[in-house]
Amino acid sequence: MARTATRPPRPPEDAPPLDPEAVSRAYRYYRERRRQRAQRERAQRWAAVRFWLVLAATVAVAAALAARTLGEIERLFGL
Repeated sequence: MARTATRPPRPPEDAPPLDPEAVSRAYRYYRERRRQRAQRERAQRWAAVRFWLVLAATVAVAAALAARTLGEIERLFGL
């Protein structure tokens, strides 16, 4: 059975006009979302770099303190 094509309802004559700034506002909105996403990714990369640098520094300080402590123990006990 064939159906007849239906037309979308017409807006009433007193309907408010479409917002002329909607397209430019949407463009700015999505451009800002892209900028925020790039900034978030960049911050995550720098956070990973900072983590590994702090970890390396902590391990280096711990190794230096351990070597110094062992040296003092050997000096005190004559090992």
